[in-house]
Amino acid sequence: MKPLDYPETRQQRLAVTVNLQKSLDTVRELASLTSWPETVTPLLSYGIEDCGFWPEGFHAAGVSAAIRYDRKDIMFLLSAEPASAAAVFTTNRCCAAPVMLSRQHLLESGGTMRALVCNSGNANAATGARGLEDAATMASEIARLFGISPKEVMVASTGVIGQLLPMPKILHAMKELPGALGRNSCLDAAEAIMTTDTFPKFLALDVRLSTGTARISGIAKGSGMICPDMATMLGFLVTDAAIEQQFLQRMLRDANSRSFNAITVDGDTSTNDMVSILAGGKGPHVAEGSSDAACFSEALELLMTFLAKLIVIDGEGATKLVGVRVEGAVSDEDARLAAKTIANSPLVKTALHGEDANWGRIIAAAGRSGAVFSQEEVEISFDGLPVLRAGFRADFSEEDAALILKKPSYTITVRIGSGPGTAVVWTCDLSKEYIEINGSYRS
Repeated sequence: MKPLDYPETRQQRLAVTVNLQKSLDTVRELASLTSWPETVTPLLSYGIEDCGFWPEGFHAAGVSAAIRYDRKDIMFLLSAEPASAAAVFTTNRCCAAPVMLSRQHLLESGGTMRALVCNSGNANAATGARGLEDAATMASEIARLFGISPKEVMVASTGVIGQLLPMPKILHAMKELPGALGRNSCLDAAEAIMTTDTFPKFLALDVRLSTGTARISGIAKGSGMICPDMATMLGFLVTDAAIEQQFLQRMLRDANSRSFNAITVDGDTSTNDMVSILAGGKGPHVAEGSSDAACFSEALELLMTFLAKLIVIDGEGATKLVGVRVEGAVSDEDARLAAKTIANSPLVKTALHGEDANWGRIIAAAGRSGAVFSQEEVEISFDGLPVLRAGFRADFSEEDAALILKKPSYTITVRIGSGPGTAVVWTCDLSKEYIEINGSYRS
């Protein structure tokens, strides 16, 4: 496939090349490293000529409003019928206008949605009453174009904070949406929500249930300002399964806690984060408490974890995907505290980039995390290679450790006791390129 190359669009930063082949290669490579249960089949053969990425009853599009760059920057997703809807949002108190509006629409509609529209390039955050008005205008225009109610439209935005949306450009571009919709539009849709991402992020799974096969499809964006408890990332998921709204919300919340809330790039939590799922109901029914519900929940978490890992792989300036697993904590919450602190530590992340087996930075980060443990019991290993044993014994081969640290992906396991608590957070290294990208983000 011919790569899609975009020209340089800002000064004092590296040119961003969005490469379709990189996207497909990354998705397929990560899929090959993922353990899929027998009931789940990842769809990896689709491309520009193939159709059916989205489940039956869903269509999507990506069009260009040239909000910030000359590329697709308006994503639209439409359900043929009213769909059960669930969402989780940023925990940042300074949340953006589209976050506030989408929360309101979920309440007003009783958790039923028909559409989702998202723009990139401008976050519509810290924009006051005008920002709320603009977000509502986006929903109203979608409602007018497709004959639905504005409260059935969720709105999302991502990009620079503190700037008003160029509404004439956006409204003009929206007129193209009806003619651009398709079921083979995952690449256009995923591209349209990117900011500093270097490749579109997407995956679809077929899930074999007792009464048929359900499909779950998702796209995501994120590269920087990524931290657990939601970050400058968006995730949009759809399924043809029929699922009651409150059960769908619980499944999404639980899966999110172990996927998008378990990644970090730089420790910053954004104003615009959102993960949503629409269940259109044209496929098998998934009843709470059933064996099908267990299969579907597992598949949903796998898909969200996959998309979350793609975000870490594409972290600004990142060269490594590293899992930080904490075991033996007094509780899962203590394990999460330690894992998040280690994964967010700039000293740990720079050591990962320098391929330095500096276990001292890891134990220091765990010690300030708030997790309760005895330092004499701490054990640390890299992909199974012990670098610190209980009693502060650090008799390991630097050469063997260096071979592991040179790999593009590996796991750091930290055992802090003999308790039942465990947690995993995925992180990346911190490089000079991260500073170069973010030092001129508004330029």
